Amino acid sequence: MRKTRPCVVVSPDELNPHLHTVLVVPATSGGQQYHHRVETRIGHRVSGLATDQMRAVDRKRIVGHMGRLASEDLSTLLQTLREMFEE
Repeated sequence: MRKTRPCVVVSPDELNPHLHTVLVVPATSGGQQYHHRVETRIGHRVSGLATDQMRAVDRKRIVGHMGRLASEDLSTLLQTLREMFEE
């Protein structure tokens, strides 16, 4: 539970410097595929973005930057989040 885990920051870039928290979607390497999980590649591993576990975390907990999502994966993630909140 205490280990470092990859995540995707989904809160708007223009808000992040002004708040103490950011909204993140954690990445998971295991488990079942759920309707609201987005598959992506993080480093050399295929991961699922667990949109059902989105949360606000203190910016101090963000320890590094691994890169950016591919534009196709980002579009899929944003569309999945829209669908979740429309239901």
